[in-house]
Amino acid sequence: MKIAVIDYKMSNMFSIKNALDYLGFECQITANSKAILEAGGAILPGVGSFPEAMQHLQDLKLTNVIKEFASSGKPFMGICLGLQLLFSKSTEFIDCEGLNIINGKVENLSKYLPNEPVPHVGWNTVIQHKATRNNNSTSFLNSQLFQNDHYYFVHSYFVEPANPEHVFTQTSYANFNFCSSVLVDNIFACQFHPEKSGPKGLKIIEKFFN
Repeated sequence: MKIAVIDYKMSNMFSIKNALDYLGFECQITANSKAILEAGGAILPGVGSFPEAMQHLQDLKLTNVIKEFASSGKPFMGICLGLQLLFSKSTEFIDCEGLNIINGKVENLSKYLPNEPVPHVGWNTVIQHKATRNNNSTSFLNSQLFQNDHYYFVHSYFVEPANPEHVFTQTSYANFNFCSSVLVDNIFACQFHPEKSGPKGLKIIEKFFN
């Protein structure tokens, strides 16, 4: 399977490419619409602010490309900001519309944890919340990679899916539970960084695209 790592000029794409290379996948970092749509799988990475990222996606004419790929049935992964961009809107700096592939919003952790250090940085556990209905990724769902396993986080915002069934894992930071990944049909997207989370993080990538 050839995997497109979507390049919108503000993400750490090379650590993801290194992970895919290590796992034996053929991959390409690209902003080319045709290359993305013809790939067997795609990853939307991301580091930085939501409004700036959306502006880059619009400038590069990638918003409709991402929506088309996400609706294709082929495996699509979002990582960190790449998870948040899939949602309807964000409150980061300004009210900003997202890709609206998943209904919901992106909120600031500081709003709920005013006395805790934000961003939330470091290793934390993820716990599987509920398998999505009508999802055929049986081996991925039952992979035992989401049962109190530790993954690496660095973020100040988190997603709130409108549909609770879209929440795949939850994580607790300072006793505040937030959605740390979603699984919606062919889309898996996570707030943590699997490419920076050692062997189990790599196994998530491998199982999802296989």
